[in-house]
Amino acid sequence: MYPDWLVGAGFFCFGLIFGSFLNVCVYRLPRGLSVVRPRSACPSCAAPIAAIDNIPVVSWLVLRGRCRHCHTRITPRYAIVELLCGALFLLSFLQAGSTADAVKGCVLSFLFLGLLFTDAETHLLPDAMTLPGLAAALVFSYISQVPGPAYRVFPLDYGRAYSALQLDMQLGWRSLLNAALGAAIGAGTLYGVGLVYLALRKVEGMGLGDVKLMAMAGAFLGPSLTIFVLCTASLAGGAYGMLVLLGVFRRRLLRYRRWMGARAAPRAWRAALTAMRCIEIPFGVFLCAMSIVAWFYGESLIRSYLGMFLIPA
Repeated sequence: MYPDWLVGAGFFCFGLIFGSFLNVCVYRLPRGLSVVRPRSACPSCAAPIAAIDNIPVVSWLVLRGRCRHCHTRITPRYAIVELLCGALFLLSFLQAGSTADAVKGCVLSFLFLGLLFTDAETHLLPDAMTLPGLAAALVFSYISQVPGPAYRVFPLDYGRAYSALQLDMQLGWRSLLNAALGAAIGAGTLYGVGLVYLALRKVEGMGLGDVKLMAMAGAFLGPSLTIFVLCTASLAGGAYGMLVLLGVFRRRLLRYRRWMGARAAPRAWRAALTAMRCIEIPFGVFLCAMSIVAWFYGESLIRSYLGMFLIPA
């Protein structure tokens, strides 16, 4: 009924609006505050934000990133989240094979984008997003097919005269089974890693927030893409950890070289390793980022990777 460009523009605008609400969630949920009341206000002067100053992206640009009343600087994170949410909503529409897939992509993008920025800022993954997200993923799995082995283990008998409703129900419970398997793989893997780390190091290395996050990711993505997320997020997190370690080493080296000379490097390296024990790397950031990548491009990336070894996907 409507041209694709108009529908796509609608998805983008809705993404901007939901991105504005997502900023409220990122700020309030880790602090245990309601996302409904009171109305948005400046964190510095507590002046309520007028409707004219609450237009996604535009208001931040017009105000040049500052509060209208106290002129305190407003973090560009607000505009970035709104733009990213709008872009992901638009991408969900462009890549979707059905309305259900488009809506599911929007919900997934909203949740993982919010959790990504929340974990980056507070190192917390609120249950108010992960647990409803897990429930939503399981519901969506019944109407939007989740890839996985259930279709092969329980093949459809197309020789029977299935009605459209019967066929949808047959596909639905297989898809739900794939979602449950993906959730079990995601949550079980991280929980197991956390137990092993605790047994070896006697300190907690993996929070339950990450476990719940991967349960939600697995339910959205299915088993194979869940494994993709775990592998790629681990590689990305490891690379980030190495960069942080090298950065700490460099700062220690510059400090020790002034009075230790050639002996500074070994001392700086030991000090950097010791300092890394106190630095908490938000692994949820990488899990969320790779879950978004997996939803939009995971299958094509897996096919390309297997194609390098001439292995059929």
